Amino acid sequence: MIKVLAVGNSFSQDATHYLHQIAAADNVEMKVVNLYIGGCSLEQHWNNIRSEAEEYLYEENGRSTEEYISIPKALEMDKWDYIVTQQVSHDSGVIETYYPYIEDIADYIKSKAPQAEILLQETWAYETDSLHSEFSKYNQDQQEMYKKVSAAYRSVAKKMGVRVIPCGDVVQALRKKEPFLYGQGGMPICRDGFHMNVIYGRYLLAATWYKTLTGNRVGENAYIPRTELVPNAVCNEQILRVVKETVDNY
Repeated sequence: MIKVLAVGNSFSQDATHYLHQIAAADNVEMKVVNLYIGGCSLEQHWNNIRSEAEEYLYEENGRSTEEYISIPKALEMDKWDYIVTQQVSHDSGVIETYYPYIEDIADYIKSKAPQAEILLQETWAYETDSLHSEFSKYNQDQQEMYKKVSAAYRSVAKKMGVRVIPCGDVVQALRKKEPFLYGQGGMPICRDGFHMNVIYGRYLLAATWYKTLTGNRVGENAYIPRTELVPNAVCNEQILRVVKETVDNY
């Protein structure tokens, strides 16, 4: 069994929602845990490690357990193969905000889970008309945000010697394809200007994680994403094919 732990926030919640199901459809046994605090930054993660704060909602295989846990306890409860973290989305393009916290977090993880590979999830740029209060840091410009976020993650990853899960790059690639040409009247990949669409966006992220962690393509994966969050939402398999091709071809 592959065991994956995400130390994150709502962006890792989006990314891990369908990951277990995609793996299962590919006959890969995978346990996926997300530690969730909304809007949690690297600085807050580090402070929570130091205080052993039991403030993370424990989500397993895309579902909440309604239990709260600390990072130290989560690291001790299983032998993790992969541990993924990220900066809070609005600071992801501001490289100064990563330090010293990302290095402190990585050193702590290595001391508690030396067998695990640490990765960074590259977050994504907001929608062009996003009303997120921090979008002003990037002049309300999606391309500016994307470039700064991408550059920051790659710089940090290079310095740390870790891999990046390229979610931001894959999201941006999808935005250039029908039916996701939002600026031309197409479908937005975000549901609220910054979180992912609960079917196609979340699937895109999970598929990107799956491909990065296992090397397996998703083009022939039989899992069809479903959601209880949007009443009567149905996955269009033709649109899903575009999403899969974007992931596989990245």
